[in-house]
Amino acid sequence: MSIDFIIVIFLIGFVGSFISGMVGIGGSIIKYPMLLYIPSALGYVAFSAHEVSGISAIQVFFATIAGVWAYRKSGYLNKTLITYMGGAILVGSFIGGYGSTLISEGTINIVYAVLATIAVIMMFLPKKNLDDRPAAEGMFNKWLAASLAFVVGIAAGIVGAAGAFILVPIMLVVLKIPTRMTIATSLAITFISSIGSTIGKIATDQILYGPAAVMIVASILAAPLGAKLGQKMNTKYLQWILASLILATAIKIWLDIL
Repeated sequence: MSIDFIIVIFLIGFVGSFISGMVGIGGSIIKYPMLLYIPSALGYVAFSAHEVSGISAIQVFFATIAGVWAYRKSGYLNKTLITYMGGAILVGSFIGGYGSTLISEGTINIVYAVLATIAVIMMFLPKKNLDDRPAAEGMFNKWLAASLAFVVGIAAGIVGAAGAFILVPIMLVVLKIPTRMTIATSLAITFISSIGSTIGKIATDQILYGPAAVMIVASILAAPLGAKLGQKMNTKYLQWILASLILATAIKIWLDIL
């Protein structure tokens, strides 16, 4: 890899991971299209969709670790929620990942588009008094949380994503978890969800280790910076940033399908 190509990959990873840490998602929503289109637009060799998904998978794994580490002393990591939702989404993602071999590519794209559309609608629903309660009062229905995470895990396993873009709206709207606790906790759950996809990509040799290494370094540097900014930002701004990202993703997917 040339120096200028390494810089391009590093900047893609840095921007994506910074936003990842700030709003509590793995970042593949941002980095997947950037990796797919920016290198080829600048005249470099284009990555295939499989190569991009492999690089994204291992990068999300490290970005979420770095993000969680930045939140470790914040008091926003809900360990009970991580246990219930993390365990359920891990099982669901393995089932979905295995079952995806039986589903056509067109069906997978539709599942992804429907998920993103539901997430957008949920993000724009009113969230009255959500952040008026102290973070310590993040009470929730444990079995509802586990059931929803299991379903999300199956869908996320099918489409090859970690599922944070749908988990965050569920935590905010259905479980009524305060925004900052949702962001911190979703990073931990996304990390658990990404374990299966990362192992699968490595086992099937879908990862380009050179670009992946550059993305990992960018993730470790940028995700904690994004997390620190997210802890200081107004929660309404964080919700709008996330809603805008999910909306853009949903529009792009439906345009590709149609």
